[in-house]
Amino acid sequence: MKLLSKGLLLATTLCVLNAFGAYPSKTIQLVVPSKAGGSTDTTARLFADVAKKYWKDADFMVVNKPGAGGLIGFEVISRSKPDGYTWGLVFTPQLVAHIVAKRAKYTMDNFKVVGNIAEDPGIVVVHPSSPINNLADLAKLAKEKKLTVAVNGIGSDDFLAAKNFEKEAGVTFNLMPTKGSTEQKAAILGNHIDASFMNLSQILSQHKAKKAKIIAILSKKRSSFAPDVPTALEQKYDVKMTATRGYVVGSKVKDEIYKKIVDLYTKVVNDPDFIKKCSNTYIFLDPMNGKDYKEYLLDLQKSTQKVYDQSPW
Repeated sequence: MKLLSKGLLLATTLCVLNAFGAYPSKTIQLVVPSKAGGSTDTTARLFADVAKKYWKDADFMVVNKPGAGGLIGFEVISRSKPDGYTWGLVFTPQLVAHIVAKRAKYTMDNFKVVGNIAEDPGIVVVHPSSPINNLADLAKLAKEKKLTVAVNGIGSDDFLAAKNFEKEAGVTFNLMPTKGSTEQKAAILGNHIDASFMNLSQILSQHKAKKAKIIAILSKKRSSFAPDVPTALEQKYDVKMTATRGYVVGSKVKDEIYKKIVDLYTKVVNDPDFIKKCSNTYIFLDPMNGKDYKEYLLDLQKSTQKVYDQSPW
């Protein structure tokens, strides 16, 4: 009887070890907190395609959970089972903006940060016929009359950038929240608004075709994709904003599994095929390891809190 019990215990232990060692043994869900077809969704799908090169027996499924400025998807990720089969491709500043605005049921402690993949610098864009050619022109005109300026929703990176510029320039815009970049783009191309705060990938093609005029990029340095566009810093306005997209998993995922996920992430973001595919689709890679990206997110939360305290939304 004792031998039988020992045998059963050994068999059970081996089964547990084999199951753990076999990770991944079922489909991995890549949760995208936005609609299919957008830049975050595209990033996740390109990642999944290249990841198969390294995890040949693994299956990846992109699961779109749009709504409430990413909040629905972020909460799905935070509540997921800690088995390593749910990863989230989160984006900023919305991830931390919901925490700051006390709408989120999660905190940053609910996540283990895998790493950042890409950034999408903020920009300021006007219609080609606009007399506004730089940020000084924008500030000057805004002091002469009320300008209508579009942003992608309250609490978005566009919104925060616009509020930062208002503070820097000593102006106040008539901010027009939209439901997304499609509305912003249509308003600019149709010359229905004075300016828009957006992201570079969203209107770069139109800028190159001279159907839109980007007057500033809100990054530390100029983009190689639009070298003709000066930074806000070059124009003496301390306004920086970029949207990031990176992977997280639940905070209770075992370290052994987390390390495997980080290893795969590292291989994919350095893969030449992935780099080329991202470049072809205007996804601006900015790999950042988990430690550095977590620090970035916590710092962003602090700076977002300051903006919220001055102008709650």
